Amino acid sequence: MGQATARKQAQAEAIATTPGNPRLPHDEVSLVPFGTEHLEGALALSQEMSWPYRLEDWAFALELGQGFVLRDGAGKVIATAAWWAYGEDHASAGMIIVAKAAQGRGHGARLMDALLTAAHPRTLTLNSTAEGLALYERRGFVRIGVIQQHQGVPDAHPQAPPGSLVRAMAPSDVEAVARLDQQATGWARRQMLDGLIQAGEGHVLVRDGEPCGYALSRLFGRGYVIGPVVAESAADARTLIEAALARLGQVFVRVDTAAASQLGDWLESIGLHQVGDAITMVKGPHIPPAGPARMFALANQSFN
Repeated sequence: MGQATARKQAQAEAIATTPGNPRLPHDEVSLVPFGTEHLEGALALSQEMSWPYRLEDWAFALELGQGFVLRDGAGKVIATAAWWAYGEDHASAGMIIVAKAAQGRGHGARLMDALLTAAHPRTLTLNSTAEGLALYERRGFVRIGVIQQHQGVPDAHPQAPPGSLVRAMAPSDVEAVARLDQQATGWARRQMLDGLIQAGEGHVLVRDGEPCGYALSRLFGRGYVIGPVVAESAADARTLIEAALARLGQVFVRVDTAAASQLGDWLESIGLHQVGDAITMVKGPHIPPAGPARMFALANQSFN
C-alpha cells in the first residue's frame, strides 16, 4: 500500500469511527471506509439500480478516489458513497447508492454527512437524481445546471476530421491538456486526468500549432464513454467527438453533456439519444471557470 493510499485509509477510518458515526459491535449497520473488499457488493447495488457500471468501473473509481460504505449486521454492503479530491479546494462526489430495501432509514444522510466531513473544506460538486435533491439541498447544495445522458450506437460510421485539425493525443500533449482542463473546470485534477488518459485514448484539436481542445474515450458501462471533452466552442467539441467516434466505429457510446452545451440536437441526429438527465449541484463557493476552454462532456456523472 502506497503512502497516499494509506493516508486516505487512515483519514476515512478516523471519520468512520467518530462519535457521530459509531462503529460498535451492537450497531446493526456500520459505516466503514470503502475498500477493494467492498467492490463486489457495490457492483450488486448498482446492478439493482440498473446503473451500467462494470466491476472494472468501480475499481477504477476507487483507485482514483475514496469513500464510505454501509454494511448490515451480516457484513453485506447496503450503501456506497465516493468522492474525488481535486487539490485542496475542490472535489466531486458520486456513486451514492442505497439498496432499495434499506431506503428511508437515514442511511443516505449518514453516508453524505461522513463524505462532507471527509471532503471539508472543499467546494463539492455532484450530479443528483430527482430522488436525491432533497437530501443534498438540506445540506446546502444548490442547483447550477442540468446534465443530459446521450447514448446508443451511431447510425453511421463518422468521418474523421482532417489530421491537420485533430490528431491522436501524444505524451507531449499532456501538460497542455492539463492546462485546458483547468481552464474549463477551475479544478486542479491532474491525478484524475492522468488516470483517464492512461485508461483510454485521446485526441487533441490543434490550431496555430497549439492544442486548444481535447477529448478522451474509454471503456465504460455498456460500451464506451466519450469524455471529458474540452473545447472553446460547440463546433470544436463536435469535431473532437467525431474524431473519437471515427476511431471507435459503430459501438455503443455514451456522452454526458450539459443541457446548455448546444450538442444535444446533434447527438440525437447521429443516433445518440437522450435517455436521462441529472441536476448538477454545488456546495461551497462556485466561481464559473474563466475559459476560454469549456467543458462539453463529462468523464462521467461522478467524476464530472
